[in-house]
Order: sequence, then structure tokens, then C-alpha cells
Amino acid sequence: MKILLLDKNHPLITEQLLAKNFVLEEDFTSSYDEICQKIQNYDGVIIRSRIPLDKNFLEKGKNLKFIARVGAGMENIDIPVAEKLGIQLINSPEGNRDSVAEHVVGMLLILMNRLFIASQEVKNGVWLREENRGDELLGKTVGLIGYGNMGKATAKRFSGFGCKVIFHDILPGLADEYASQVSLDELKQSADILSLHIPLTPETHYLIDENFISDMKKDFYFVNTARGKNVETKYLVEALRSGKVKGACLDVLEYEKSSFENLETENEDLKYLLESDKAIVTPHIAGWTHQSKEKLAQVIVDKIVASYC
Repeated sequence: MKILLLDKNHPLITEQLLAKNFVLEEDFTSSYDEICQKIQNYDGVIIRSRIPLDKNFLEKGKNLKFIARVGAGMENIDIPVAEKLGIQLINSPEGNRDSVAEHVVGMLLILMNRLFIASQEVKNGVWLREENRGDELLGKTVGLIGYGNMGKATAKRFSGFGCKVIFHDILPGLADEYASQVSLDELKQSADILSLHIPLTPETHYLIDENFISDMKKDFYFVNTARGKNVETKYLVEALRSGKVKGACLDVLEYEKSSFENLETENEDLKYLLESDKAIVTPHIAGWTHQSKEKLAQVIVDKIVASYC
């Protein structure tokens, strides 16, 4: 099989697939149009986020048997068209679930204990104790939306902090030793912390909007390591200003480019998030550890080899 690699990834992908006699070609620079002109020559493609695989692209890939994304989200692929064309879709959420879970907890610990703020103050010669009194995770009810690989790994971490973990998912029967499955209404009634672990779909676009925030019974902390457009940012900012949202940990932003390479929009809401001591913002790196880079690649190789060798 001939495979086109469109993004740089861990070298084990190339090493291991070549060892299994796959034919590989790397193209990390050609444009969408240039790739479309030659995609019919390949049996498979391995991607991250650089090129959108839309209807036009997929129909030109007349010989494609699979698309493998080194990551979890698949929103840059027109999934219904791919399925109609019989193209197998492969991703690797198993590879970065642990790094995402650790990032969620890490951001919350920093925010709730004012660690960045207090550290910077001391470095500037300011010694404030009462003003930097923290808030404990112990005893909090954590509500997760989505209970796949990321959600389950996150629940496991929170259970170790003495939290009660509940979750809502569109699939039934997912409860385990770390978390209880509840309705969305029950989650809104009980959660002290809300964390998203969902893909970006038409159903989850702007899931967290004015009404959702208003429906939350308690003032709450909010964490998003899923996708920026799961959240309507202007209403999150309103809730931070009012105190309804006590603090926000955001690894993803509504204003990111689709390739996740940088921000493509600047506005007053973004300015508030970047300047507020009630928000922590990181550049889409929750799943971006040294270990996850290797694990993501290994999962992809294992799945390709299992299907085509």
C-alpha cells in the first residue's frame, strides 16, 4: 500500500510502516489544491490538522482505503462522505488521554490555588497571604461532558483527589468505578467543576452558551480541553465577569485557526481572557507531551498494521 504523510509526526510511524513494507511519501508543504491533484495515487493518508479532507478532497482520492489522524478529533474530515465512499477512519485518542487528564487537573490546581498569581507577586516583592487563600479540590463534584478516552482518564485523576465525579454522555451504560453517569439536568444541578471531553459536531457547536451557563445551579469552575467552538466565548466572559463562572481553564479557544497553529481573531472577549486573573489559557497543548507524541504515533501504526497486514 502507498501512504501519503501530510504532517510531521513521531519518526516511529515511518520506521515501523516501512518495516512492514508499506510505501510512504512525505509532503509537509504542498497546498490543499496541490495535494488534491495527486491524492488519487495513494491508498492511505496520515494527517494531523494541516489539510481539510472535505468532500472535494475525498472524491478525488478514488483509491483511498483509509485516513488516519494522529490525534483524537476528526472534525477536519467530512465523515459522512468518507463513510459513503467506504474509507476507513482511524484516530488515536488512546495516545494522549493521559496527558489531557493531567493538564485538566494541573490547570485547575494552578487556578484554584492562585499559584501563578502568588508566585509572580512574590517575585515582584509582594507578599500577600490572605488575598491568595486557595480553594481545595477535595469534596468538589466534578461534572464531565463526554466519557470516552479523555473523560475516563480525567475521572480517574479526580477520583484520586477525593472528588465526586459524575458525567453525561450520549451513549448509555458507561459508568465505572471512577464516575457515575447522570442526565444533563442532574449534572447542571450538582457540578462545582465542569469539564468538556467531547468532539466538535453540529450538536456540540456552542454547547456551552448563555442558556447552559444560566442552567448551572452553582457558581462553577470551567475547563475546556476539547474544542474551542464547543463554547460561545462571549457568554463565558459574561459569566466570568458576573462570578457565575468562578474561573476558567482554557486549552482551546473559539478563535483558533482550524489547523490549531495560532489565533486568527482578536476581540474584547479574547483580551479579557488573556488579561484576567480568573482565566488560564494555554495554546492547545493538553495532549501535547513528549510521551503522548510517541503514544499517538504508536496507536496509529498499530491500527494500520492490524487492518492492512
